[in-house]
Order: sequence, then C-alpha cells, then structure tokens
Amino acid sequence: MSEHVVAVFGAGTMGHGIAQVLAQGGYQVRLFDLDGALLEAAQGKVRQNLEGAVKRGKLEADAVDQIMGRLVLCPDLDAALGEATMVIEAIPERLELKKSVLSDALARQPKLQLVGTNTSSLPVTEIAQATPAPERVIGLHFFNPVHISKLVEIVLGERTSDATKELGLEVVRAISKTPIVVNDAPGFASSRLGLVLGLESMRMLEQGVAGVEDIDQAMELGYRHPMGPLKTTDYVGLDVRLAIAEHLHREVGEAFRPPLLLRRLVRAGKLGRKSGEGFYRWDDAGKCLGPALS
Repeated sequence: MSEHVVAVFGAGTMGHGIAQVLAQGGYQVRLFDLDGALLEAAQGKVRQNLEGAVKRGKLEADAVDQIMGRLVLCPDLDAALGEATMVIEAIPERLELKKSVLSDALARQPKLQLVGTNTSSLPVTEIAQATPAPERVIGLHFFNPVHISKLVEIVLGERTSDATKELGLEVVRAISKTPIVVNDAPGFASSRLGLVLGLESMRMLEQGVAGVEDIDQAMELGYRHPMGPLKTTDYVGLDVRLAIAEHLHREVGEAFRPPLLLRRLVRAGKLGRKSGEGFYRWDDAGKCLGPALS
C-alpha cells in the first residue's frame, strides 16, 4: 500500500481510468470534478470495469470493494488537495486551462511532490513554467482505455527534476504499466508517430484508395497492430485528434495538416466512440457496429 495520496483532476474518460488504475495500484485517490453527476458516473464506470475484470478472471471478487474504498469522490478542490502528495490532471486539452489549474494546485498545496499533466501533445515545459515549482511538473501521458492500455509516456520538461522523474517512474510501475521516457518536443513520441499514421489513413479514405475496414485491416493483419488507425481515432476522439494535428501542423509542418474529412466530421459532431459515430458506428455500450463511411 502506497503512502501517497493522489488527486486526479477531471472525471471524464481519461480521469476515471487514471483514478481506477491508481486505486488498483494501492494509492489513495481523490477524484475531483466540479460536475457531481460526472463524478457519480465515473464511480459507476470504475466499478463496472472492475467487475468485468472479475468475470474475465483478472481480479479477485473481494478486491473490488477494497479498490473502490481507496477511491474518494471530491466535488471540492480543497478537499481533493488536502492530503494529496501528488496531482495528475486529466482536464480538457487546452494549454491555458492546464497552466492555470496546475499553478493553482501548487499554490493551494505547496507540499505536492509530483504534478502530472496527461497532455498528449501540449508543451510540458510551458505548462511547468506557469507554476510555482516547475521542477515538480512532469508529463504522464496515459492511453485510452486506461485500464487496458499498458503504456504510459513520461515526458520530461526542461526543468523536471530527477526526483520527479524517478517518482513518475515509480508510479507507472506500481500501477503495472510500462513507461517510456521522452523529452518535451511537439507530439512527444507516441502522438507524433500515431498521428502520422492516422492522418494518412484519412487521406487514403478521402482519395478512395480503400474503405475504412480495409485500411484498418491492412495495419492489423499486415503489421500486427492490435487496432487500425481509423478505429484508434474513434477511440481517441476525432476532436482530440484534430486539436493535436493542428498543434503539430503549427509546430512541425505540413505532414500534420488535418485532412478536410477530419474537420468535416468534427464539425458534424461525429467524434467517434464517445458520440456514437465517427469512422465507425458505436452503440451505447461502446460496441462497434461497423463502418460509418464507405
């Protein structure tokens, strides 16, 4: 059992997943969100995930209540930070918002030893510089679905201390994930590589090279990817992919220019699995119903 108490900011898809794996790893977790209904929904989703693990033989039945007992819902920020020694934010991917929230967290709780941002592409160094203790800020890039994905990308800002890096590695290993360590650069490693493949698959679809399922199967069967790039985009969220592409287009260049197809789908509210339609159609339980585009 870890002595650390971790405050997780944001009870959405990524936030509740991060809270779950931390609680499973023995951490006391304070899940903060101003939206009480979202907090309640997050708690239900965590329990559902754990009970699913029991059915698959991945978890002992008596562990569910123990894990849930380590997860406390906090609609009040000061209550979430009261005993916290670490913070991990999973709030919307907006630079100024992340800077403001993490700076405020450190001001309210100066004893925080690690301040983690779950950004998939925003500059960790810039986020850190907005806080009172940039040496304690680190990127902890989790992948969706958090409770299943094995990878966590640890991103070092220019001023991230060795102590913060080691604590980040300790956390990732304690929750049975595999860390990779990268320096702060546009798109880091995972987003940059994954996005190139995703954007090119969209261009192929625009140009009529092949259909949605055929493009995905080319990578799944030909290159042993567990999920094709278009289905992966539906899981990530088309709006999230668009925001990352726009950022990398500005920072890196033309390889990351968002295809018109991606912009059109986002404008139509077709954001992937979370909205029920993207490149595929999805039911309310998140089950894929087949391609939405030919």
